[in-house]
Amino acid sequence: MAKFTADEVLDAPLTKVATCTRMVVTSAQPANFAGIAAVALADVTLTAGNGNGDYVIANGDTSGRKLTVGAQTGVNVDSNGTATHVCLDDGATLLSVTTCTSQVLTAGNTVDVPAYDLEFADVTP
Repeated sequence: MAKFTADEVLDAPLTKVATCTRMVVTSAQPANFAGIAAVALADVTLTAGNGNGDYVIANGDTSGRKLTVGAQTGVNVDSNGTATHVCLDDGATLLSVTTCTSQVLTAGNTVDVPAYDLEFADVTP
């Protein structure tokens, strides 16, 4: 018998991440929402919701489903440090963290964050 997972099941966690209203570039991976402040270097407000401009849920590159987080350009840098992570939060909960290319940031400058995907593959037999 084959294995199957409906797109709606794979979309549920992606839809939750798409509720995030802030992207934060950090110098380390925070343990939780409260920990973001200690490592934050730059942040930008996002528009929550699938298809609203900052998030798109679609078929995965090879299978399953993916959430594309839109590129953010000209994000103001608030603190000096080396960027290593990009975090997404909804104002109360840290929902997603990914690594980024390590880059030294200087307060008063800007940083660009390229688009990236969070992807869940279909189950395999």
